[in-house]
Amino acid sequence: MATADEIYARMQASIENYDSEAAIAAAREAVAAGLDPVEAVEKGFAEPIRRLGEAFDRMDIFLPELVMAADAMKAGMTVLEAAMRASGGTLTRKGVVVLGTVEGDIHDIGKTIVAAMLQANGYEVHDLGVDVPTSRFIEAAEQAGAQIIALSALLSTTMLAQRDVLELLRNKGLRQRYFVIVGGAPVTQTWADQIGANAYGRDAIEAVRVLDSRREEWAR
Repeated sequence: MATADEIYARMQASIENYDSEAAIAAAREAVAAGLDPVEAVEKGFAEPIRRLGEAFDRMDIFLPELVMAADAMKAGMTVLEAAMRASGGTLTRKGVVVLGTVEGDIHDIGKTIVAAMLQANGYEVHDLGVDVPTSRFIEAAEQAGAQIIALSALLSTTMLAQRDVLELLRNKGLRQRYFVIVGGAPVTQTWADQIGANAYGRDAIEAVRVLDSRREEWAR
């Protein structure tokens, strides 16, 4: 029978090789071996995705590679999270994030990378997908008990939907309840300030840094 270290090595290799099927198989092996799922997430998946995120930040790897690594982690995490729910356990998280690409925008890549990097750094992420209706962000945040709403827009025309989410929060009297971070190719700090967002993340690495460094603003 494989040792814990051997299983973690296979989990790490699945991320480093961008292999979703291998990630699923290694996660199932970890569950079958009775490994602590929290430790399996950290040692098996989080460590390599953080390393790859840092490599991307240094431009040592390119976007397609980081996307495939994020997809592999997502596939493996599905197995581990299902096992934890079945046993009545949960991962200890820094905070809860509701994330999605805003209404009218079907770009998925940047948002998927942000989700993976947040998960790898200890956040519980509820990924709503793409073309998310304005009201859905707020409904999901309420249901999940989130502290953070992350809004991605990859088109200048859909940036307006980020503003719409903030306006709806204000209209509902919920603005102070959530830390809202915005990002995407056309988004800037100036735009974030203009619409009243709490923060702007240039990329996935910066999004993590911002949330970690400003925890006193959103933790509750």
